[in-house]
Parts: sequence; C-alpha cells; structure tokens
Amino acid sequence: MPTMTPSEAFVETLVANGVDNVFGIVGSAFMDALDLFEPAGIRFISVAHEQGAGHMADGFARVSGRHGVCIAQNGPGISNFVTSIAAAYWAHSPVICITPESGTGTMGLGGFQEVEQMPFFEKITKYQCHVNRADRITEFTQRAFDLAMFERGPAQINIPRDFFYGQIDVRIPKPLRIERSAGGPQSLDEAAGLLAQAQFPVIISGGGVVMSGGVPDVVALAEYLDAPVVASYLHNDSFPASHRLMCGPLGYNGSKAAMALMSQADVVLALGTRLGPFGTLPQYGIDYWPQNAKIIQIDVDHRMLGLVKPISVGVLGDAKLAARALLQRLQGLPQVAAHQTRERRLEELQRRKDAWESELDSASGSSETPIDPRRALREMERAMPENAMVSTDIGNICSLSNAHLRFNRPNSFFAAMSFGNCGYAFPTAMGCKVAAPDRPAIAYVGDGAWGMSLQETLTCVRENIPVTAVVFNNGQWGAEKKNQIDYYANRFVGTNLKNPSFAAVAQAMGADGVRIDSADQLGDALRQCAASNRPTILEVMVSQALGEPFRRDALKKPARMLEKYGAYSVA
Repeated sequence: MPTMTPSEAFVETLVANGVDNVFGIVGSAFMDALDLFEPAGIRFISVAHEQGAGHMADGFARVSGRHGVCIAQNGPGISNFVTSIAAAYWAHSPVICITPESGTGTMGLGGFQEVEQMPFFEKITKYQCHVNRADRITEFTQRAFDLAMFERGPAQINIPRDFFYGQIDVRIPKPLRIERSAGGPQSLDEAAGLLAQAQFPVIISGGGVVMSGGVPDVVALAEYLDAPVVASYLHNDSFPASHRLMCGPLGYNGSKAAMALMSQADVVLALGTRLGPFGTLPQYGIDYWPQNAKIIQIDVDHRMLGLVKPISVGVLGDAKLAARALLQRLQGLPQVAAHQTRERRLEELQRRKDAWESELDSASGSSETPIDPRRALREMERAMPENAMVSTDIGNICSLSNAHLRFNRPNSFFAAMSFGNCGYAFPTAMGCKVAAPDRPAIAYVGDGAWGMSLQETLTCVRENIPVTAVVFNNGQWGAEKKNQIDYYANRFVGTNLKNPSFAAVAQAMGADGVRIDSADQLGDALRQCAASNRPTILEVMVSQALGEPFRRDALKKPARMLEKYGAYSVA
C-alpha cells in the first residue's frame, strides 16, 4: 500500500468521488488538507457564514446530482452548519458535512473551540462517522460518500484535527454504485391492476421523480392514462408546466385546479413522495384529499410507505423505473377504464385550469405603487427565463410564489422543504449556479429573511458567482404578521421592520443593485438582471398586502381574545 499523509489520503478520496468544489470557511483544524485542494483540482469557495456553505452544498447537489461538500473550523464553525444540514436532510440532498474536531490529546478538557460535534447531526444525517484512527480516514470518508448517495441525504465525517498529520499506509477506495429497481413484481402488478380499474386516476409527481431522472417516464405514463398530474409540495419541476395534463402543485398556496382534480380521484398514484402533512393539508378552505380513493405509493425508502396516508399498495422502488414498469403492464392489459372516461376527465381538467388562471389574473390586476405582491409574482412568472433555476425562502410572499413558479425541466426549483428555514434561498441559488454556470440562478427572498443571508453577496462578488436575488421589501415579517392579524387583533409585536435600501447596500458590497417600485418595470428588470452575468440584488418595493395564513392548522385563537373580540371565522 502506498505511504502518504492522512491529509493526502483524505484529499485523494475526495478526488476519487469527483469532488471539484468545497464550500466553507478556512480554519486551522483542516488547513493541512486545505493546502492540497488547489493542486488536486478542488476549488475552495470561501463563504461569509457556515450556514451559507451548507445551503450552497445543498443547491450544488440538487442541480448536479453529485455530492455537495462543506467544511469549517471545529466548534463554532461546525455548529453553524446545523440549520443548513437539516434543510438538506429534508430535501434528500447527498451533502457531505466534513467536521474537523478538537485534537484527541485534549478532548474532554474544555479546550479552545471544543464541543462534542456528533450529537448536533444525529437526527439530521443518514450516516455519521468518527475517524478514530488516522489510517482509517479513507475508509470512513468513502463510506460517508457512498451512503449519502445510496440513502439520499447528508452524511457527516468527523475528524480529530491531529489525524490530518503523520504517515499512513493506505489504499484509496473506489466509490460503490448500486442498481435501483422498479420494485417487487407482485406490488407492481397490484398497482397496475388498480390503475386499470380507475375511472379518474390522478398522478402525484414528487421529488423522487426528479432525483431518479424519471420525468419523461412519468409523462409517458400520464399520457397513456390521460391522467391529471399534480406536483407534490415544492416540487413544481417534477412535471413540465406546459404539458396539457399538468395541473400545478398541491400544498400551501398551490393550485386550486390541482386540488379540485385531486378531490375527484378514485385512484391516486403517488410517485416519489412521502405525502407529507404540510403538502396535503386543506388549503384555501378546501379539504381536497380524497377520502375514499385507493392510494398507490412508490418510494425508494421503505420507511416512507404508508407513513402519512393509509395506502392500498406500496411499491418499494425507483420512481423512474416504477413508472416505466407500470406503463408496460398497462399496455399489456386488454382494457383500461380510464380510456373510456377520458373525454369527461379532460374537459374537467381544462375547466379547472382555466378557472384557476382567471383567478390568478384577477388577483394580480392592481397597478398601484408599491406593487401588490401577487402582481409582482405574476410579472416575474411571465418574465422568467426558460432555463432558470429558482430557489425560494420561507415567508408570506415567497410562499405565495408556489402558485406562480412553473418549470418545464427538472432540477429547476429549490426550497427548504418542510424544514422551512429563513436564509435558505440565496446561498442555495449560489450553489446551483456553481453546479450549472450556464443557467440563470434566481433567489426569491423576503426582507426579513434577507437579513440572514445578504452577507453572502460578498461571496458572490469575491468568487464571481452571478446570482440574482429578488428581495421583496415590504417592511414586515409577513407570515407572522398575518397570524397577528387573524389571531391577535392586530397587535404587531416584532413583525414590523425598518429597512435600508437593499439595492444600495448591494452596490456598497460590489454587486449590482436595482430598485423597482412599478409593476410595469419589473419583468424587464428581471430579464436584464438574469442576463447580466453579475451578482445582482433586485429590490422590489411591494405593498403590505398579505396572502393566505401560514399555519392556520397549528394556531388557535386564545381564550382571552375570544372573550374580548368574539368568535373567529375562517372566512
């Protein structure tokens, strides 16, 4: 076996796994390995905050289909990763979180920047390893890379800082690759049998469809059945928006057309989705989940099958391969009921889609200044570059955008999923741009959340990462303010903001800054910013109008408010 330093062996293992970008902040704990990054062909992207590094690694992984890698100094640098690794966990992103640790000789003595780092990530990673001997550094590192991809989620590599030094005899392991399957033949037969009997089948296309590269296969299956297709929550890129069968996303601020059609389903085919509660709760006062429908759920993780909704058939398989196998089975059957009910179903589909488009148009008709949020979202929807990658933060306006973000290619839409953290969108868009430099990267961010991520403008400028951040400036934490309006009699505590000009701040940081307060200028501004190849902050001055409440399912009007102000009405 060749003799080398642990740092050399570690970097060689990164290279063997195709790592060419690492996001992080420099630290003495891993400086010996860092010194080898450049000669090994690895770009170290130095960020402003470690949380941003984790989100960048997440965005990079989701666009590229490869591992995203982040690293930081032991102790406080590592603890700053927690939020972004949790977001990557719920997005099923194969992020490698490298966590150098205090040295073994003083661990437990309360030394400088010492903390136990493994517990931080225990519930938000698919795999954790602690390098307990320098000569096992490649073994543990490769295992983390393999399992992050096999199980689709983050993995942590914890390395005591003294284990980067010395001499070891070691081989560089080769990455493992596994073959996915469509699922068990019996379960696929049962699923095909249910679909063949369905009068009104509806397909839910989820994140697993995107991850498997299965969008064309789901399109073919949907076309054979002429089944309406809806996207699972925050997976608007899992089926082409321009397709005649696409009805839009389910979930918070999703498509009313999708929900209306879902309510009529007698068989639901859930492909690559866990059917999470926040994506299936009633919306707009519509309890749309079909109570008597047969549910077929397909997922590569057996723990997801039947977890949230009771199912009739569970298929443990890859979404792409399962869709292909179901189509083959259906084509071999003498009769498919959906073919006889096609005309009525397609008429209903078009009627619902037309009604929803009309509602979106009527809701966004105002031309006042500052701009109505729905008008702003509609104008940007129309101006969005065809190949854009869009990330969204959490908050009222960003959540409203769920109804306005439409994509015709996968790996185009990125959100923090059910973790729902602020400060997600901008650094994630940066990671997306590093992975796909030929595509525009655009982040939707509210003014409150912008305060948690605007520092990464410095990274964009320093590292030449030309991302456009659309910052909706309305001087408030809108989602929580809506709750104070609905539940606390307009008592605004902590929700009003006094902001500077974010465009001016961007210019001071060396980026381009554009401020827009007129709706008829917004579309052209977005096109120009996206095409500029410059880091750009597009500050959109919007009114304080608010949309649907964020967590009506989780709030109750306090008894003291009922006594004082009377009963609360959902309407």
